[in-house]
Amino acid sequence: MRLKRTACIAAIAAMATTGLAACGSGDDDSSKGGGSTGAAKIKGKVGVILPDTKSSVRWESFDRPVLTAAFKQAGIPADIQNAEGDKQRMQTIADQMITNGVTILAIVNLDSNSGAAIESKAKQQGVQTIDYDRLTLGGSADYYVSFDGVEVGRTQGAGLQKCLGDKASNIVYLDGSPTDNNATLFKQGAHEVLDKVTNYKKVAEQAIPDWDNQKAATTFEQIYTQQKGKIDGVLAANDGLGQAAISILKKNNDKIPVTGQDATPQGLQNILDGTQCMTVYKPNKQEADSLVSVVTALAKGQKPQTTATANDPVGKRNVPSILLKPIGIFKDNVKDVITDGGVKASDVCKGSYAAKCTAAGIK
Repeated sequence: MRLKRTACIAAIAAMATTGLAACGSGDDDSSKGGGSTGAAKIKGKVGVILPDTKSSVRWESFDRPVLTAAFKQAGIPADIQNAEGDKQRMQTIADQMITNGVTILAIVNLDSNSGAAIESKAKQQGVQTIDYDRLTLGGSADYYVSFDGVEVGRTQGAGLQKCLGDKASNIVYLDGSPTDNNATLFKQGAHEVLDKVTNYKKVAEQAIPDWDNQKAATTFEQIYTQQKGKIDGVLAANDGLGQAAISILKKNNDKIPVTGQDATPQGLQNILDGTQCMTVYKPNKQEADSLVSVVTALAKGQKPQTTATANDPVGKRNVPSILLKPIGIFKDNVKDVITDGGVKASDVCKGSYAAKCTAAGIK
């Protein structure tokens, strides 16, 4: 079936171009500007710093083009750069953006400490900040835009359970980077689901620094050897980590359910192959449009419409947020990602995958 966005999400996205408060929220108050007619002029410029090109292909393949198009449509000047996994580079980019006149800065932090330092410095310069995709613990971001991280983990856990069934199973967890708050939320959600299944046993769990896929492959190979191959399922936090596990399983002529996240072309191909159980699709346009809606309101001097709050236990505060709902993707609905525009059919249905795409109803 086709993916359907909720009326609220559609309304939030619409705010990117209208500036109007379009759906109910506990944080909205038209008397404070959220219900403006949208006549106010957009002032200022936004800077967006993406984290790297290594942890996931999403940042350059999906987020950058979608954000570029969304800001252009909203008429907001935007400077979008990538820190390439370097914390000092991210700080330097932030400094340059502020010097060049950005009034709003959105970052995907590489870790909370460096992210908090960037936000503190920006605040001192009168620049408003937004956490995009990852919450900066101990930071000072004015707003947070992301998908519900705990729900992502629950979706992965439920997906692995669907693929394993209720039979006795040994499970390995490949968690994301320990410095990424999202990884903590994904882990929390997955365990909420899988820990309740009495036939499941966690035989190993390892966080992968910097979401490094090569480190994940090395780690999983060590675990596989230690467990003498007696592993029935892998809860991998994203498609990259999932592919790392799959590469080791293939090396050992083994195939078991493996999860993922981001609905990357490779992840979708793995699902069509049957080497990956499922992935989690987080429609990038929804996230980008939500970021643009927040930036648009701030640029007009209005209060952005939010849908939730995210708790920062380090900063001991609740951050006004837009938290979107993720979607579980299995072989029978891989086509939905392509229909929704998340991935091009040509990027998935190459070579030997053409016939598999046809069998899955993908044109």
